[in-house]
Amino acid sequence: MTVLPRKIRALIVDDEPLARERMRSLLGVEADVDVVGEASNGLEAVDAILDRSPDLVFLDIRMPKLDGFEVIETVGAERMPAVVFVTAYDQHALRAFEVQALDYLLKPFDGERLQGALRRVRRQMQNVETGDLGQKLLALVRDLKGDRTARTERLVVKSGGRLFFLRTDEIDWIEAAGNYVRLHVGADGHLLRETMTAIESRLNAETFFRIHRSHIVNIERIKELQPWFNGEYVVILRNGTKLTLSRGYRERLQDRLGKPL
Repeated sequence: MTVLPRKIRALIVDDEPLARERMRSLLGVEADVDVVGEASNGLEAVDAILDRSPDLVFLDIRMPKLDGFEVIETVGAERMPAVVFVTAYDQHALRAFEVQALDYLLKPFDGERLQGALRRVRRQMQNVETGDLGQKLLALVRDLKGDRTARTERLVVKSGGRLFFLRTDEIDWIEAAGNYVRLHVGADGHLLRETMTAIESRLNAETFFRIHRSHIVNIERIKELQPWFNGEYVVILRNGTKLTLSRGYRERLQDRLGKPL
């Protein structure tokens, strides 16, 4: 029995209704593409990507609430699908897209140009791991911003059916929670579908430090360290929370503080 190839699940993101309608019409003739949703701004795009896990996003750059680059940073490399930028950006940015082996559609574009982009996407999805594509996207964003050391300054979290922005410097500490991480902000806790390693890579290393395989703390919230058993320490935060500094992370913290514990 012949096994049919899996369809590419695509998301259309553009703040112009006519542009979304035209893109959906052009994609309608592609037998291996299934449009799973649309978004009219960056915040909706983040929600749709996290909820629907598309394989491919046609991503406008200039949008309200979050632009295309901020969408990529907010979603993160590990969860970001393949991207075709839809843009009227300048030639310098377009050259950067090509160097990073990504594709773009320069408005206005026709069906033939879209088909060319899809051919490139198909090759990428067959030959490149999704995580590698995500890392290339983040590298591109940082290149265009002129800051390779940039880290996420805000996260989009979901609570009570709504999305809202959370500044990372408001976070006291973070703990692993199965397939999620729990962000502790004062008396509130917010679940984010993320691994500890992924969230650690997105945070400013000058502010956040991993003290345990299950705990990351905001250094500004630490009140004191108390020696415990077997070379471990208790980390006491200003709000009274007590966490364990495991031996495996003790040396790193010593290097960070510039003094032995």
